Amino acid sequence: MNQLRPDFAKCGDLVPVVAQDAATGEVLMLAYMNEEAYNETLKTGRAVYFSRSRNKLWRKGEESGNVQNVSGVFLDCDADTILLKVEQIGGAACHEGYKSCFFREITPNGAKIISERIFDPKEVYRKK
Repeated sequence: MNQLRPDFAKCGDLVPVVAQDAATGEVLMLAYMNEEAYNETLKTGRAVYFSRSRNKLWRKGEESGNVQNVSGVFLDCDADTILLKVEQIGGAACHEGYKSCFFREITPNGAKIISERIFDPKEVYRKK
């Protein structure tokens, strides 16, 4: 069987990844993967991304404990975007302490926070 893989070369070695709550369908976050992150995700069943700001692999939850167990991996029609269906352990996907990174709605009156914060990032991400 021919195994379809993301076209990393087409996207400068990084492809966008949408993480979606497998149970509710809520979009939790957008991140990026390189080939190494993709392979580790498939091997371990846990979401691994590539951090563009730190220029290294980012094993989701390695600091916060809020890991993502992957229940499904999907590629779009052009093989240049990944959709992960995940079980979000710990309740929060966002580093700002919200369930979803999309916790703000832009309205005619400006940005409005539409979710409750699950944890205080100052407590979780203490600088060592």
